[in-house]
Amino acid sequence: MVLQLYMSNSIAILQQEAIALLQSLIATPSFSKQENETATLIANYLMHKNVAVIKIGNNVIAKNKYFDTQKPTILLNSHHDTVLPNKAYTLPPHDPIMNDGKLFGLGSNDAGGCLVSLIACFMFFYDSTSMPYNLIMAATAEEEISGTGGVEMILSQLPKIDFAIVGEPTQMQMAVAEKGLMVIDATATGIAGHAARNEGVNAVEIAVTDILALKKLNFNKVSALLGNTKCTVTVINTENKQHNVVPASCNYVIDVRVNELYTHEEVLQILQATTKAKLVPRSFRMRSSAIDLQHPIVQAGLQLNKTYYGSPTTSDKALMPFVALKIGPGDSARSHTADEFIFIAEIENGITDYIQLLQTLFNSNN
Repeated sequence: MVLQLYMSNSIAILQQEAIALLQSLIATPSFSKQENETATLIANYLMHKNVAVIKIGNNVIAKNKYFDTQKPTILLNSHHDTVLPNKAYTLPPHDPIMNDGKLFGLGSNDAGGCLVSLIACFMFFYDSTSMPYNLIMAATAEEEISGTGGVEMILSQLPKIDFAIVGEPTQMQMAVAEKGLMVIDATATGIAGHAARNEGVNAVEIAVTDILALKKLNFNKVSALLGNTKCTVTVINTENKQHNVVPASCNYVIDVRVNELYTHEEVLQILQATTKAKLVPRSFRMRSSAIDLQHPIVQAGLQLNKTYYGSPTTSDKALMPFVALKIGPGDSARSHTADEFIFIAEIENGITDYIQLLQTLFNSNN
């Protein structure tokens, strides 16, 4: 009874500290590639608790106190960078306003609530001498732009990782798979001419024909977890600034979400056969990923009556060369929206859920 009361009080303190840390993070701009100040905030929080930290770029890494190289290791990971606030904000994006059980602010939901909840979970287990696993906490940068200065930068500096828990807003349900992402730059080429004399070949018209063909395109292989592979044209422009010149080139961008039944290379081949424009993928890095439903961490979640699903969004999970479970407080539908918020109760419950998830996993090893 005394132990349970101590644990309850300990969790309550961690919950309070997590909310205060998130308020500080919201108040500190941390756009991708500009996360130095939030990295310092996180490092200072951990060092204040006598946790040794390593800072690599704008990434902060810490190990549990009694790290044992003979034990398997779990990576706890979430990001502290944010997108730019959109123009529809009615509240100051960097003002951590608490109202009606909600904490407002840029990055509160994506993925600040997940990050501080994972840090609290890490601290709960930090000085345990009896864990069957090691824990590494990694607060990483550049997730929102899939940059090379984020989780990719630290992978070579980590010991062997057996699996990861990636904090993203999933309403604390288990995203056991997620679609890959491929961004393609397309260039439609025509012939310049005078608009008044019916000259040239209009590159915009070629691009529009391509876009309509892409809209009708169906990929036959449908995943039980991830559904269809999907492509969306999100940007279109020409360098031409003169109203009376038929443009010789038109550029557009295709956002492609790839299920696990296709490789990026296969999808690119299909898209190129559908379009007249020249297609150049920015990279093949962001592959689809999945964790087996029989994996111990997924089984631990099922014991706690958590559901599982395939996620249409991409995270740092795609860059990890080991299996990972994506799970965290908050709602993905709120990410990148104006007046972003997270419920305080979601953070509090997220912390206890993360702790219970790991305790259930640890107990299954006894």
